[in-house]
Amino acid sequence: MKVEQISIFLENKAGRLAEVTGILGAAGINIRALSLADTSDFGILRLIVNDHEKAKEVLKEHGFTVGRTEVVAVEVEDRPGGLNRILQVLFDASINVEYMYAFVQQSGQNAVLIFRFDDIDNAVAVLSRNDVTVIEGQRLYAM
Repeated sequence: MKVEQISIFLENKAGRLAEVTGILGAAGINIRALSLADTSDFGILRLIVNDHEKAKEVLKEHGFTVGRTEVVAVEVEDRPGGLNRILQVLFDASINVEYMYAFVQQSGQNAVLIFRFDDIDNAVAVLSRNDVTVIEGQRLYAM
């Protein structure tokens, strides 16, 4: 029930993001979801891709520092209060959300949330017990 996310550390300068996406595109790697956080000196690009092993390999070949993190993907109804329901379940179980990002597949249906938790196994169990759909990695990579 865990999803493989890659993190790329980028200098905060023009063209670095385009360089990463160009490398991935040339290698036939499709980005399924992303998040970019930055400071004045560097950024962390977090990606869910259709082939994380190949992505790590080609980015490292081009000199990028690439990390791997396990995250959890869940479906949430794309409606007011959908996110809050999931966050309340997590809060009630004292599970900390380290970070999250989201994308909508088709407006008005379900959104997909990507979570990084401090206790990933407990989070998956709590979400599953509360009828939250946890998305398997292979399904997410193919979306």
